[in-house]
Parts: sequence; structure tokens; C-alpha cells
Amino acid sequence: MFLKIKNIPKVSWSSEKPLNLKPKFSTFFFLCFGLTLFGLGEGLLIVSFAGASPWSVLAQGISLNVNFSIGIITIFVSVVVLVLWLPLNQKPGIGTILNAIIIGLMIDVCINYVPTPENYSYQILLAIVAVLTVGLGGGIYLVANLGAGPRDGLMVGLQKKTNLPIATVRGSLEITVMSIGWYLGGTVGIGTLLFAFGIGPAVALGLFIVGKSFN
Repeated sequence: MFLKIKNIPKVSWSSEKPLNLKPKFSTFFFLCFGLTLFGLGEGLLIVSFAGASPWSVLAQGISLNVNFSIGIITIFVSVVVLVLWLPLNQKPGIGTILNAIIIGLMIDVCINYVPTPENYSYQILLAIVAVLTVGLGGGIYLVANLGAGPRDGLMVGLQKKTNLPIATVRGSLEITVMSIGWYLGGTVGIGTLLFAFGIGPAVALGLFIVGKSFN
């Protein structure tokens, strides 16, 4: 069962180490492809108008209390999360940098070119598709092993320390972040709850699909 996955699968195009400045073309390609899907999913969730992801809720909640924009808060939160990598022995790589760039670009593409469904049922459906897309993209770029993004690196580090299933670790992180953001005044919608409770299983499913498809 994919929900019991505890390790990131290794496939033929996985990098041997995260700190690889000259990866194979296939490794770099799948890294970018995974991040593109990840960003597409994040953008679709915003476009659905069903609620933002938990980390965006956190950024919104903090911004309401400290006179900084959501974008600046998001960068600050990413820096804080990277600092939390230190005791978890996580190391950044090319993927860590491209994470912010590609995902940010794809979110803008979605906001500018993907219309919001007028029917509420379709908005919820789009939110579900968004979470699954983020999960698949996350699975692909994590398997590339060129350095996780701030949030995923924290997830991987905590999983290694606790030996809990990836789905459990990621789900716990998202629910905790969402709760803090909501307490600070961030807006929580159905899409937020779908993301918080669904992203753990979705990432685990993405890892399972990639592992089975390339082994």
C-alpha cells in the first residue's frame, strides 16, 4: 500500500546525491517536470477559489499581524524552514533553488490563464485535481534527488528522525501549519482542508507511481 511508504524510491534517473551540480539530463528533466506539476497544482488550487494551501494560509495569517506582504512572509517562512533543516541533517541542492523559481512561475501562469469555474461543484473538483497534481509532482521531483524544497526537505528530515510513514509526516505538517495560520487570522476553505488532509497520501501515491513505473 502506498500509504505505508517510508522511503523515497531510487530509479534509473535518480541522482546519487542531492549536492550534484552536474546531473544527468534525464535527472534534470524529471526534476523540472515534477516541479512544473507541483506549481501547476498549487496554482490550480488558488484558481479554484476553494481555499489556499496551508502554507499560504500561514503566510496570510502572519501578514495580518506584522505589516509585511504575503510574498515577503512566504520568503521569510522558507528561510526559517531551511534553518530547521540543520538539526535534521538535510542539505540543499539544485532542486531547492529551482523549487521556488518554477513553482512561482507556474502559479502565475495558472492565475493569468486558467479561469475559475463558476459552478461550486467544479471548483471543488478542481481543488481535488490540484492536490493530486501537487502530490504527483512532488513525488517526481523528490525521486530526482537533487535537493528538496524547504517544505519537502523538512518532511523528509522529520520522516528519517521519526521513521513514520511519509503520508503521516506530511499530513501532520500541513495540518499544524494550517491551524497556526487560521489562528492568526488566515482564511481557510474547503480546498485548504482537502490539501491539508490529502497532500500526505497524494505525495505517497506520487512516490508509489514513480517507483513502480521506473523500476
